[in-house]
Amino acid sequence: MEIATIVKCSFIDYPSKIAAVVFTPGCNLRCHFCHNRRIIDGDSVTCGTTQKEAIAWLETRHGLLDAVVISGGEPTLQTGLPEFIEEVRALGYLAKLDTNGTQPAVLAALLETGLLDYVAMDIKAPRDKYDAICGVPVDQSAIDESIALLMGGGIEYEFRTTVVPLLTPDDLLAIGNRIRGAQAYVLQQYRELQPIGRPYDPHGALSPGPPAWLDAVQQRLCPKVEDCSFRGFEVRPERQAKRTETFLKLPPPYGWNAGLAAEHRRTSDDAESC
Repeated sequence: MEIATIVKCSFIDYPSKIAAVVFTPGCNLRCHFCHNRRIIDGDSVTCGTTQKEAIAWLETRHGLLDAVVISGGEPTLQTGLPEFIEEVRALGYLAKLDTNGTQPAVLAALLETGLLDYVAMDIKAPRDKYDAICGVPVDQSAIDESIALLMGGGIEYEFRTTVVPLLTPDDLLAIGNRIRGAQAYVLQQYRELQPIGRPYDPHGALSPGPPAWLDAVQQRLCPKVEDCSFRGFEVRPERQAKRTETFLKLPPPYGWNAGLAAEHRRTSDDAESC
């Protein structure tokens, strides 16, 4: 399996676990808001870490990490994905997959062989906006199949949507209807993009601005799914103060770098090469 880069320690990519995040190059979508744009064109990415080197490094992290998250790009495009996950699990780590859900046959095979412990699947938009937001035509039957696989797969999973400025409250409610009955639905903060040496994209210039309607939408989504939560949105000062106080009371290795963990959101720009 090709590996673009590795984040060696993340507190936020696997719920309640400390994980390494392995990013694979290449993606079949061209989402305007993607923060891993540097690695979505697999042909232009120089992979600095081999699978053998990654596994050897993971062998040294026993007792420090709980899990390995395979993200991207789109990992299900990698022909060596099952073999890599087998090696990860053989080391005793939990395995989480981040996916856009466009490859249901790959997802089904991974679920059938019991290789995954957790899956996070992006639901980019309601059906009528999917192609516009993803930048390419997207087969909605494939998305439906992946949704059904997760909801009937017997493992932990979450669906998640980045709340880009192009999405409205009605859009999020439509997504909620599509995944009605799901274990978890996470609404993620959109962050304004910075140019990285490619032609100016007007979608990237949209301001993320805090949507005032978000709390009301969450209340309307809650009856549709078992749990609806936020990720990455600005924390109110009183909540942040309480959170910081809690972190300061934690012993190392958690307490001393918890502030960094709270601010860190994995992107290819932040990724540390293995």
